[in-house]
Amino acid sequence: MILGYNTNGLAHHDPFDAVEILAEIGYRAIALTVDHMTLTPFGNTYLATRQVDLLAKTLEEAKMRSVVETGARFLLDPRRKHEPTFISPEAKGRDLRYEFMRHCIDTAQTLKSDCVSVWSGRLLDDVSFDVAMDRLVASLEPVLDYAAQRDVTIGFEPEPGMLIDTMEKFDQLQQRIDAPNFQLTLDIGHLHCQGETPIADYIRRYGDRIVNIHLEDMNAGVHEHLPFGEGEIDFPPIFKALKEIDYQDCVNVELSRHSHDGPNMAKQSYEFLKPLL
Repeated sequence: MILGYNTNGLAHHDPFDAVEILAEIGYRAIALTVDHMTLTPFGNTYLATRQVDLLAKTLEEAKMRSVVETGARFLLDPRRKHEPTFISPEAKGRDLRYEFMRHCIDTAQTLKSDCVSVWSGRLLDDVSFDVAMDRLVASLEPVLDYAAQRDVTIGFEPEPGMLIDTMEKFDQLQQRIDAPNFQLTLDIGHLHCQGETPIADYIRRYGDRIVNIHLEDMNAGVHEHLPFGEGEIDFPPIFKALKEIDYQDCVNVELSRHSHDGPNMAKQSYEFLKPLL
């Protein structure tokens, strides 16, 4: 497995500086959250393309793998966090999410990223779960088709508070998606938060589908990403399970509320995790 860090925890840093800082610490992967000033889909198209090309070269020189993350808070809508999503009530909102996904997939192709990580979104209108699932499946199908044409894998992440929040609901979604590039982003903290334990059992169960892992500490029932040692998670059994399934992909630290102390958080996280690898 390869240890990485999510740039949503280095939100005040230029992505090239983030690569340099993480490489100096010892990380060999980076989860790039597309956001303002980081691989943004908006503004000068030439400059955006130039940034992607230069970043691809920088990652290659640093011998770092990457994942493209799509969870920026206010990128598509400056007033509503994470909106619009795959299940937004308005079709034009779902269309905007699709165009954003095309950008992220193209970016991942250029960067040779392991996957593009996505989630469902929150249900904002008064429709049944089944109707919302139909909406989600209909939104995902063209995304998966576009990704398949570019040989890009999609890692779907169950997220507390969203339509697909548990592994049981992920199973329901998986049964309706017939696409080999539809895989799993597994967030360790989310499992603990939702009471889906022992976590090691879930790692073994879904081992053949996991293409990306998010890692942080957390307390049961509280969706708050915490620095390691400040929550309740017992990490040695988790890493033992990852070794048992011979997990070869990225394990990306996600401390999105700690950008104010990003370099120190990245260093402390690395020092905590390195003995477990």
